[in-house]
Amino acid sequence: MNNLNKEPENEDIEDYNGNESKEKRNIVRLVVIGCLIVGAIFAYLKYNSTVDDYIGTESNPGINTTKIK
Repeated sequence: MNNLNKEPENEDIEDYNGNESKEKRNIVRLVVIGCLIVGAIFAYLKYNSTVDDYIGTESNPGINTTKIK
């Protein structure tokens, strides 16, 4: 029962104070690099996407903005 009331201490954590394994460190690096690559891809796609807001065709040119009342 006494074990349930004990709060974990930093020394009880296996990754505390530079004791993390190389495998965990590499996984964290890969996740961070992967997120940066995915973010860069989305930023590139958003920056280079073009939006064509033209409404109309050659026979019906759409809204005429030159007429002012």
